[in-house]
Amino acid sequence: MKMTKINIKNLFLGLLFAGTAGLVNAQTTKTDTANTTTTPATTAQTGSNATIDGLKKQIEANPKDTDALAKLAAAYQDASDWTNAVDTWKKISVLLPDWAPSYYSQAYAYQSAKDDTNARSAYEKYIATVKPAEVEQNKKNLAYAYFYLAFTEQKTDPNKAKEHIAKSIEYDPTNQDALKLSKALNS
Repeated sequence: MKMTKINIKNLFLGLLFAGTAGLVNAQTTKTDTANTTTTPATTAQTGSNATIDGLKKQIEANPKDTDALAKLAAAYQDASDWTNAVDTWKKISVLLPDWAPSYYSQAYAYQSAKDDTNARSAYEKYIATVKPAEVEQNKKNLAYAYFYLAFTEQKTDPNKAKEHIAKSIEYDPTNQDALKLSKALNS
């Protein structure tokens, strides 16, 4: 779940840089719109559904509202609704094709849904879309994207996996999982 929080922070940072978002309250805190007489499980579920429903209505009124779409995609991720999360991130990618965080978020949602083929493709698109001026702020996500690619290619294309893991470690030399995979690939 920590990955989601980092992802959401980068998402809003990216939106702010793209000039498409106004002031955004922390996406990682859920709005509790439920009655206090309900059980905690019902409250969380109702709050999540109310948030999603409200965002859907907002998007119906303005389908190109990338801020609302990003909030909706994040709400779907919070609800572990990976199919709708992916679909919503794809809509953002159509509206903002050069905005790398949408591809990273798609990859995360695909990975969470256990769709490795599409996750891999989305991570590749993310890597290709990060602009040189954005590399510094995206180092951790780039490191993870390369790690994921190396991990998925370790058996089918060990040489490509070695290239990817080297890039991963270049971006985050402290990642123990990447270091272990590098050692395994190079032994």
